[in-house]
Amino acid sequence: MTQTLELLSPAKLNLFLHITGRRADGYHNLQTLFQLLDYGDTLAFTPRNDGLVRLTPNIPGVAFEDNLIIKAVRTLQKQTGVGLGVDIRLEKRLPMGGGIGGGSSNAATTLVALNYLWKCGLNSTQLQQLGLQLGADVPVFVNAQTAWAEGVGEALQPIEMPKNWFLVVQPDCHVSTQQIFSHKDLTRDSPAIKVAAFLEQGGQNACQALVRRLYPQVDEALNWFAERGHQAKLTGTGACVFTQLATAEAAQKVLQSLPKHLPGFVAQGVNQSPLYALTSSS
Repeated sequence: MTQTLELLSPAKLNLFLHITGRRADGYHNLQTLFQLLDYGDTLAFTPRNDGLVRLTPNIPGVAFEDNLIIKAVRTLQKQTGVGLGVDIRLEKRLPMGGGIGGGSSNAATTLVALNYLWKCGLNSTQLQQLGLQLGADVPVFVNAQTAWAEGVGEALQPIEMPKNWFLVVQPDCHVSTQQIFSHKDLTRDSPAIKVAAFLEQGGQNACQALVRRLYPQVDEALNWFAERGHQAKLTGTGACVFTQLATAEAAQKVLQSLPKHLPGFVAQGVNQSPLYALTSSS
């Protein structure tokens, strides 16, 4: 009987994002805290013996081979020489271009799931190295733990955080990460901080001022929260913004009061995602 493995592909929030400098390769050195959430897409994987790779449904506007899920499949096939295939079913809940890691999380979930189903035998570190070829945010999802991150986001230190409640909203725009990181006005000299200092004082998102200026929809969302006494922040390069609330009930109450053009969701922070059980045993 063919085994189907169904997994949550979780969202993440950047609780802060400091850009401490630009590297010779064009990437940026940063510091951030990746907070995993208990909300995300769902991916189901059914292995095939004939080598075929199928993904349903197709994502409008994204070519099959350009999809990060398929790129993850190809990367693992190339690395291991495995001749197996897979049927993948995607239930998409996370917006593209939202700064909450939808595509990166999908890629990581694919790497971990197929490493397990195809019995490739790669460990978590090896899978994270493969993930980094696909994107800077992929390793944290492979690692499957809320983590302090440095470098381009690949140097990870797992960190235990309180299981706080968050309301995440999606302004009606797609922010180009490449546009933000290449923009001449991006703040690239944030001071480096220690974990203890962040936990005591918090931190800022170095992209937020620029994104607010370039994307009025993000500015409007942040203002909506501020006018109601909630401190909200951009996650990653956006477009999603989030605020922390004391309880699920409090978060749901604010969610219900959002204007119709600002869809959102309530989620709780977790210290490990469901992938952890698969990566920690490999």
